[in-house]
Order: sequence, then structure tokens, then C-alpha cells
Amino acid sequence: MDELFDLSTDRRGSGCVKWDCEASRDAIPMWVADMDFRVAQPIIDALKRRVEHGVFGYTQVPDEYYDAIIRWYGERHGWPISREWIIYTSGVVPALSATIKALAQPGDKVIILTPVYNCFFSSIRNNGCEIAECPLVYEGNTYHINFEDLERCAADSRASLLVMCNPHNPAGRVWTREEMEQVNDICLHHGVKVISDEIHCEIVMPGQQYIPYATISQSCLDNSVTLCSPSKSFNTAGLQIANIISNDEATRERIDKAININEVCDVNPFGVAALIAAYNECGWWIDRMCKYVHENYLLLKNHLGQHLPQLTVTQLEGTYLVWVDIRPLGMTSDEVTRLLLEQGHVLVNSGTMYGERDGEGFIRINIACPRSQLTEALDRISKTLKKQ
Repeated sequence: MDELFDLSTDRRGSGCVKWDCEASRDAIPMWVADMDFRVAQPIIDALKRRVEHGVFGYTQVPDEYYDAIIRWYGERHGWPISREWIIYTSGVVPALSATIKALAQPGDKVIILTPVYNCFFSSIRNNGCEIAECPLVYEGNTYHINFEDLERCAADSRASLLVMCNPHNPAGRVWTREEMEQVNDICLHHGVKVISDEIHCEIVMPGQQYIPYATISQSCLDNSVTLCSPSKSFNTAGLQIANIISNDEATRERIDKAININEVCDVNPFGVAALIAAYNECGWWIDRMCKYVHENYLLLKNHLGQHLPQLTVTQLEGTYLVWVDIRPLGMTSDEVTRLLLEQGHVLVNSGTMYGERDGEGFIRINIACPRSQLTEALDRISKTLKKQ
């Protein structure tokens, strides 16, 4: 137990997407990827100081912002980043859209490893590109990359980009150095550039290590663009801040132009203050949060193993999002999701959000919440599904 994360905060009535949406009115929401934990106190203190200033005009990002990013990634993840590599923007999804716009032409194919975060699909389509799905292989209770299929996708003359998650949402994988080396070899061989969404990078389970894609080798750095933000790890998504990192000046110029075309070049003062406080003062909070989330994962795994042993819980290496194989129920993902909402009053994500083909037969459960909330949600889930 950890009283810092056991604390329940009533989020209803705060304009919260997770708790104030219509579907969550009478349900426990275990869906959208934000936490029900209060943020670390140094972040709250930094925001209070900024509020007390009383003027909230257009924001100039200070040196301290870049220094915080450079120090954090250098000390925590062994990645020496230069200041000029960093482009700030309002979020990782806007960053993804702008980067696709900058590096691909309408009609190009963009490869994704499915099932995968739903905004990958929309960002690719919104930029006039075509999605090339490379399904991950589900084996046992985990996923791995089908490198033969990735080679086939990358060999297509219209393929220009691969967008990947590291760690992967919703499969829960933290990619190994060897896996990323193979990805790089294939992409380099076929002239495909990698966009690595690393928004979940701090959320790794015991025994796992997040390795930034760009640190694998010089060629990985040269042939990739990294998207990152403190928003998932420190629960500050509403403050709208993210960064795009590239060591190539020509690539950055193209991305900067796309950011201005998409008009996501300005950020707010609270996001800036929160990032500085998070990276400078809150490493301890991340460590305790990851431990707590891992204990929640073990609780979920044990509960479902006891009450719904026919379901398989995918191994969680990273993120706080658990991917559950519900195919033995003989129902579709949408049917199970609807049943849990209508009868169990628990809101989870249908797997089809993350790929109609490769997400079918799964649901995604957000376990970044106080243990009492998770326990109640699991009781409702098991009682509802036992009836089927």
C-alpha cells in the first residue's frame, strides 16, 4: 500500500473527460489513458506559483525548460540531447500529425504495428496517407514483431514512414534493444523513416528497461524522430505540452513548418512550468507510481485468474493499460464492452479501437487508480462476465 496513491480524489464535476462523459455517469471509468492519482506536490507548487503571478499572456519557453529535458533524459535514460534538437508543441498527437505532414506526401503509406493507439490511424488518414498495418504476433500472453511482415510492408515503394509506440499501447510491450535494431535495419534498407512515440516511456514494470529508440545506434538517431511528453507519466495531460526530438536540421525545419501550418506552435505557461518541475523534482514520484501500478497489475491478474480463468491477461511490461483476451467468452469486444457498461457499470475500451482486425477479441483496462477503485471495478467485471 502507498497512501500517496491510495488517496481517492473525486473528479466528477471537474470537466474531466474520463469521469464527466455521459457513459461514465453511473460507471467506474477505466478507459481513457490518464491517472486518477494526484500529481506530485512539486508540480502543484510550481503551478500555484505561476497562478499567483496573475498574468497569463503568450508564453516564451525559457532556458530552464530545455535544461530540464536534457538533464532528465541524460541522467535517467542515458540519452545526450542537444538543445537545438528539441521542438515544443501542444501534445503528442499534434506532434505526430505535424511530423507525418512534414515527412510524408499524400498517398504515401505509413506503417503501424497493430493493435495500436487509435490516434495513429486518424493522424495518418488526416494527412492524406494510407495505413499499412503490420500485425504484431500474439503468442502466449505477449506480443512480438513479425519482422518478415515488416520487411514486406517496408519494401513497398510507397512506404515512407513507420510509426511505433515505445512502450507499446495497448500491447504493453517495452521493446528490447535487439528488436529495435531489427526494426532499424529493415527501415534503413528500404528508406523508411521511424517516428517513435515514447509518451509512456517512464511507466515500466520491475525488471524492464525503457531504451529510447534514438539511443540504439547512430543510424537509429539519424533515421528517427522521437515524440515525448511528461503528460502520461506525471498525469499532466490537460496541461498540453510535448516535444519532438530530431538531430537532423533539415528534418526539424520541415517539422517546424508543419507545426506552423497546423497552428500548434504555441504552448501555455502551465505546461511549461509543470514540465520543468516534473523533470527536475519528481523522479521519486515516478518510481513509486510504477511500483504501485505493478501491484495493481498483479491484483488484476490474480483476480481474473481466480474468477475468470478462461481469460488471458497480456504480460504488462510498460504503460498502465492492461490488454485482456476475452475471446473465450464467444462475444465481440464491442459486445463485452457494452455489457460491462450496461450491467456492470464499468467503462473499459473495446479492442477494436486499436484496430478492427487485430484488436478484436480484446479489451483494454486502465489500472492507474487507487486500489480500492480497482478492486470494486474488478468485482463488477467478474460478476458480470460470470453470468455469460
